[in-house]
Amino acid sequence: MAHEKMLEELAARRAKALGMGGPDRLAKRAAQGVLDARARLDCLLDPGSFNETGLFATSFRAEDRERTPADGKVAGFGRVEGRPVAVVSNDFTVLGASSSQVNGKKIRHVKDIATSRGMPIVFLGESAGARIPDRMGSAGRAILGQDPTEYQRLRVSPWVSAQLGSCFGSSTWYGCMSDFVVMRKGSVMAVASHRVTSTAIGQAIEPEELGGWRLLTGVSGLVDLAVDTDEQAIAAVRRFLSYLPGHCNEAPPVLDAAQVVAHEQQRLLDLLPATRSQVYDMRRMLEVIADVGSLFELKGRFGRSIVTALARVEGRSVGFIANNPMFKGGAIDVDACNKATAFLVLCDSFNVPVVMMVDQPGFLVGVEGERRGAAGRIINWMNALSMVTVPKVSVILRKSYGQAYLNMGGGRNSDVVAAWPSADLGFMDPRVGASVLTPEGGGETDSADLRERIARDSTAWGLAALYEAHAVIDPRDTRAWLAATLEVLRSRLTGGVGQHRLANWPTSY
Repeated sequence: MAHEKMLEELAARRAKALGMGGPDRLAKRAAQGVLDARARLDCLLDPGSFNETGLFATSFRAEDRERTPADGKVAGFGRVEGRPVAVVSNDFTVLGASSSQVNGKKIRHVKDIATSRGMPIVFLGESAGARIPDRMGSAGRAILGQDPTEYQRLRVSPWVSAQLGSCFGSSTWYGCMSDFVVMRKGSVMAVASHRVTSTAIGQAIEPEELGGWRLLTGVSGLVDLAVDTDEQAIAAVRRFLSYLPGHCNEAPPVLDAAQVVAHEQQRLLDLLPATRSQVYDMRRMLEVIADVGSLFELKGRFGRSIVTALARVEGRSVGFIANNPMFKGGAIDVDACNKATAFLVLCDSFNVPVVMMVDQPGFLVGVEGERRGAAGRIINWMNALSMVTVPKVSVILRKSYGQAYLNMGGGRNSDVVAAWPSADLGFMDPRVGASVLTPEGGGETDSADLRERIARDSTAWGLAALYEAHAVIDPRDTRAWLAATLEVLRSRLTGGVGQHRLANWPTSY
């Protein structure tokens, strides 16, 4: 057959590249229950949709070419639920998926196409960091100076990272620059490995202590969600993308009406405590208001007095920012401020309306908060909120005190504000206010009178009378009211697309 030798060479080179780090290394991973780089793409992408780029790339060093199939990073384009995505899947069986000059070019190429053509990019991270000796000496510095990691990111399309093993160097950088980060438990994400870190600080340190899931989801907040398996992590990636548009210049996808199922709204009254001092879990409220099964919480272990979650109401994507009295009574601390701000950036960048569900006694005051710059974090939040151009709706369930009334969408900080009849507005809790305002030497009677007067002036009816609340609604009508209000506020002139004033806000700070 004509050209037989040429085609045989193509097939042989293709088989070698697809063989990754070899059968022994692949078998070892399979025995550990860990997917390899290509199996991860099979799990992520719609069947038959992967269009690979750079299959025949190798290290630029002659001595490494035969042992670097695809140069340790599998890259290309495919589809998730029929929608196009760009992907980079790190192949740890090839020199630990270490970053090199050639695979850096692959990443840059995929990122450039994803950004210029308007599609999300998914990083399936697992990397030993920079490749040695590629990055050593003056030549290594010159290569680093041309690194494909662009540290100023304009949010044109969503970025997602799944951290699925040891993630150092570029896998960490891309994680910190992503809009959503999911991590398989047992993985590590850090600047450098525990061995390098232990040597640098002269102290033995364990990988989990350095960058394990408990630290990253509960202390630093750099990871949104931790799961048990590669498959669960990839399912979370697919689910996150389902709420967002492919790029900033289109509205989020809408479910068909036949796919929408609602809970019985009577449950809201059952969840609402009879007295203001009782706590409840706001997430249960949100599950009832949202379409059944649609609530997808981000950073659930971080800043827990605030809930940030993507969801759907009548098939349309919304972003909930909600106080949670179950934790710290709903008092907002520094971590909760950072969490709320980051979520506002996400929603505004990708045209997701923001719904604030309010039940908070104010900001958590104290020396620790001041040391961590609480005042600056509060104002960061206000800066972001003032720049948001997607629809903003606020619903006051119970308490809304002090400056946090504004941060949670009070006044002109929302397009529309509603209150439940149980709403309690004021500068602070009536008991605290009475204690502060009672004259020195005043008795219990004076204090009781003040408490009653403060409480009477802080009702939903007072706010509605001043047209600071545009509606007072039966809790059971919240879902229907939200759906109708968001329909009114939809940005028809721009096809549901906002102005994206927060598109270049830092991804972590």
